[in-house]
Amino acid sequence: MATIKRSKLNSLYAAAPPGAPLTSEDLAALGISADLAVHYVRAGWLMRLSRGVFSRPSDLLALHPSLVLLQRRIEGLHVGGKSALDWYGVRQYVSQQPVLHLYGWAAGRLPDWFIQRFPAEYHRKRLFDERPARLLHVAPFEQRGGAPAVSSPERALLEVLSEVGVRQPLQEARELSESTYSLRAAVLRELLQRCTSVKTVRLCLQLGRELSLPWAAKLDAAQLPTGSGRPWVSRSAHGLLVLKP
Repeated sequence: MATIKRSKLNSLYAAAPPGAPLTSEDLAALGISADLAVHYVRAGWLMRLSRGVFSRPSDLLALHPSLVLLQRRIEGLHVGGKSALDWYGVRQYVSQQPVLHLYGWAAGRLPDWFIQRFPAEYHRKRLFDERPARLLHVAPFEQRGGAPAVSSPERALLEVLSEVGVRQPLQEARELSESTYSLRAAVLRELLQRCTSVKTVRLCLQLGRELSLPWAAKLDAAQLPTGSGRPWVSRSAHGLLVLKP
């Protein structure tokens, strides 16, 4: 029996990528039962991160495989907003300890083992007319196998703008927008047409025009859901925001 346990442990260590957390389902696929997993934890051969989640005790968890695991547990989870823009090189400044901005389809909570290692915020957001299994312009980062899902730069910009007046200062959003001159107008048009937030659509068009961004000239406001003919007004801790049609 000891030989079998050791053999399974060796198989686990050989199969698990360095830095990747493991679930009970991952262990079961390797023939490691719940009881055997408990034995490994007590023996110090596995470390329990939370219920049903483990890692090798000597491992320093890596961000990407940790995100991939969370995607299996939180519907529609992806890297978005300022974090997605940062991953694509669009940033206002370099933070000493940037907070990872994660978005998802359903209400959820990031596990302690994750946020203790990777400072992060999770927001439930349904900004577009879409389904969680087929999010618009969300794909594995750089199309790499096993990479976490991340918003395209176009979607990430709209996710940032949707937060203006809530938790996102307008000035920072404007400064980020200044660096989005290379956005694809066709992708932005598709997202705006499916956007459920009039504020986000109007703010995108307004900043694009004010900053003379190349993609703005290729968007026709008449073909986008800009709402009624009245101004959109919101007051927040960051001041008064007025968006005209």
